[in-house]
Amino acid sequence: MKKTLFWAFVVGLLVMACDDGDRDEALEITIPVNVRELKKGPIKEYVTSTADIFAVKKTALVSTADGYYRLAKNSATGALFQPGDKVKAGQVIIFIDNPEFENNIAFDSKKLNLDISQREFEKQQSLYEKGGVTLRELKNAESAFINAKYAYDNAKIQLDKLKISSPFNGTITSLPFYTEGVYISVGQPMAEVMDYSAMYSNVSLPAKELGLVKTGQNVIVTQFNLPGDTLFGEVAQVDPALSIESRSFNARIIVDNPENKLRPGMFVKLETIVASRDSAIVISKEIILSKRRGKTVFVVEKNAAQERTISTGLENDRMVEVLDGLKENERIVIKGFETLRNRSKVKIVR
Repeated sequence: MKKTLFWAFVVGLLVMACDDGDRDEALEITIPVNVRELKKGPIKEYVTSTADIFAVKKTALVSTADGYYRLAKNSATGALFQPGDKVKAGQVIIFIDNPEFENNIAFDSKKLNLDISQREFEKQQSLYEKGGVTLRELKNAESAFINAKYAYDNAKIQLDKLKISSPFNGTITSLPFYTEGVYISVGQPMAEVMDYSAMYSNVSLPAKELGLVKTGQNVIVTQFNLPGDTLFGEVAQVDPALSIESRSFNARIIVDNPENKLRPGMFVKLETIVASRDSAIVISKEIILSKRRGKTVFVVEKNAAQERTISTGLENDRMVEVLDGLKENERIVIKGFETLRNRSKVKIVR
């Protein structure tokens, strides 16, 4: 009786073991995953920084003569100038009317005297060549002509003080209000003009980037309120030494802004391209798993996940170059990799 019970117990254990094996096999899960076929493509590595951006050309115009204020008309609009208007080099923005100052300059008289002196000098030159006058007479005529030219040029300089003009093509960014006809003294702020078709930014970079950032490197520029607009610039200057206080170095970046999308004072993101590859196996950083043995990803072979340890090269905030561990045309798992183990059964859903 005891032997019969013993063998019945053994047979029961064997049956239960077989049932458990069948159950495990039946419960083996096929994990749905998304894959992408690996193709070679370009990648760029950046040094990223943020900074304010400013106009390369900027000038504050002040009055250099006393007189009565009169705002000029903008020929492009037919209205008086106002902030935001475009101006050309030499275009008058404001007049300072001062009849007494103009009379004292006697510009028309000096212009007439210059014309007479020039004609006399040319006449004396012709006579001297024919032996009709002495060298002294010729030189006296030349001296009179030169003095007349100086007087005329100086008068013109003095008259120009009565006009507030833009020194370059740009935009009026500030135009302090004055009532027309109010008396203006010397040194009063009149206007501010900027040309922001070219911008610059001074950035501070950590010591580890010294040697990576070099003059002539291209820069991708984005403004946080204009994420769809990408502009381009260039590293124009790099300081060769670190600041003792911050252990960082400064670089100046010039940005092309032909459509004036960026405005002075904006805060921008600057990505300096320090290295690039035209053809490399590139994958998204988010699919890489960090494990004790290194960085790993999953590829699909014969409906099973294969874990691969990879070594990487260039990288940026989104992508990374794979130097070893993957081959072109392999199918890499881009979704569903979080729960995979080596040789897990998978089903490709896309």
